[in-house]
Amino acid sequence: MRALVTTTINPPTSAILAFAEFVTRNKDWVFIIVGDTRTPHDEYRSLASENQRLVYLDPDRQADLLPELSDIIGWRSIQRRNLGFICAYHLGAELVATVDDDNVPLEDWGRDIFVGQDVEFDAYRNTSADCFDPLSIAGYEGVWHRGYPLEYRDRRTDIEFLGKRTKRCLVQADLWNGDPDIDALVRIARAPEVDLSSMPRLYGSAQISPFNSQNTFIHRAAIPHYTVFPGVGRMDDIWGAYALQAVFPDSVLYHRSTVYHARNEQNLVANLEDELLGYRQTGNFIKAGTEFSSLLPEKTQQFWRLYREAYADELLKGSIVSALSGRKP
Repeated sequence: MRALVTTTINPPTSAILAFAEFVTRNKDWVFIIVGDTRTPHDEYRSLASENQRLVYLDPDRQADLLPELSDIIGWRSIQRRNLGFICAYHLGAELVATVDDDNVPLEDWGRDIFVGQDVEFDAYRNTSADCFDPLSIAGYEGVWHRGYPLEYRDRRTDIEFLGKRTKRCLVQADLWNGDPDIDALVRIARAPEVDLSSMPRLYGSAQISPFNSQNTFIHRAAIPHYTVFPGVGRMDDIWGAYALQAVFPDSVLYHRSTVYHARNEQNLVANLEDELLGYRQTGNFIKAGTEFSSLLPEKTQQFWRLYREAYADELLKGSIVSALSGRKP
């Protein structure tokens, strides 16, 4: 079984409706939508009643199943998506796709998934920095992936092509057309529109690299080591990506765009403010490896401990299976 996970405060968007249609056609998928206090719950309950492959987690259900994590994350927070990851894992998902409600899937979304396979890819290396920017080969001047260490930005295109290599893929980060997920500084200054459909079919680096939570496929073995951290602004999913790679180095591949990002309305200055922690600390976070926890706020450290424990909790597994699948634990 494979699971799609998202969170939303909006009425069903074109992206959500398209993903719902996808799971209707593909019976090995389920779609878990995590609501928030501002989500129009009745619309999603109705959508779930019409689609047996769709699970809607309203606030009461989240608080019942995962009360401590629910409390520590708080409401009006995209990080509630973490509860969907845990539920997908305990329902038995071998693959978790994390998507955003403003990323409309293109026709080939979900067609080429290489997670869990030993696959050939185009290999690259940054010759003057320890971190690879997946947008460094895209051909867009002055555009880098959100969460790429700011101190490396002037060296991000010092790239060497190493030819074809093979590795086991545990994370496949599909790219996006439209409004790209890039540094807020660049979005304010340039407001670029990109088309990444001509990027290599599969590419990556043995070096650590950022990926986000908007269109990414993660193997079951790796999802307990990935999260969207609360309390760290817009480094939430990026630091989660680096945390995963501290445990599973050289496990990430990038794939050409499979969604169009019609970004929800956002305040760019607020986005910039939410990225300041990353400008200051992302380089240190990467260097810390598996000891990164000391760089997190105290409440986020508490979250990380509870989150990791939830994956090993057999009683919780039984409650989730019973509540969400209709089967006895």
